[in-house]
Amino acid sequence: MLLSGCGGDPGTGPVEVHWDRQVCDRCRMALSDPHHAAQVRWQEAGGRSRVALFDDLGCALIWLEEKPFRDAASTEIWVNDWRNGTWIDARRATYLTGQVTPMEYGLGAQPEPAPGGLDFARAKALVFDEERRFNGH
Repeated sequence: MLLSGCGGDPGTGPVEVHWDRQVCDRCRMALSDPHHAAQVRWQEAGGRSRVALFDDLGCALIWLEEKPFRDAASTEIWVNDWRNGTWIDARRATYLTGQVTPMEYGLGAQPEPAPGGLDFARAKALVFDEERRFNGH
């Protein structure tokens, strides 16, 4: 996890990722796909901003589900636009299924609506359905 005091971090928004040198905070795989990664930024007590990095939106959502700050208004979730890798707000994105993603949740995000696209709530439900089907213990 990255601390906000490093490198002049403004305390909001996505951070720069060092592809192939940083790992997913959930599954520990290298972050190597700049079209399907995710970040979660939250505020700790005292106002310090923290960021966790993920190789796939699915890892981010599953990791976040167990955190006490998951529903806090200050918690930000960022995903890459599947087409050009720019960071977009995950809660406002449209998700397309059938993508090849690092952990096979298969969701590609984009900022504008698309035919057949899923909103954040439906994408999150799909991630948890996939997790129950294939990784339930």
